[in-house]
Amino acid sequence: MNFIIWLVVGGIIGWLASIVMRTDAQQGMFLNIVVGIIGAMLGGFLLAPMFGTGTINQNDFSLSSLFISFLGAVVLLMIVNLFRRGSVR
Repeated sequence: MNFIIWLVVGGIIGWLASIVMRTDAQQGMFLNIVVGIIGAMLGGFLLAPMFGTGTINQNDFSLSSLFISFLGAVVLLMIVNLFRRGSVR
């Protein structure tokens, strides 16, 4: 059951990050899930130690972990845009 919740929350986080970065029209549901989950991993490595919280990948579904996962997904989309277009946007 945690796996399904992880996929749903990862998809929602990826979708919200794609809306913020204006890449929603280019991504489908599968890519939103991938961006959410990989972004949460990136947020776990870069941002979680600074804020002292976990991410959704660590089965921590608190508000702070959702925010860190969201920020990680936004950072991931910034990096992808930088390599794809040459600008963060």
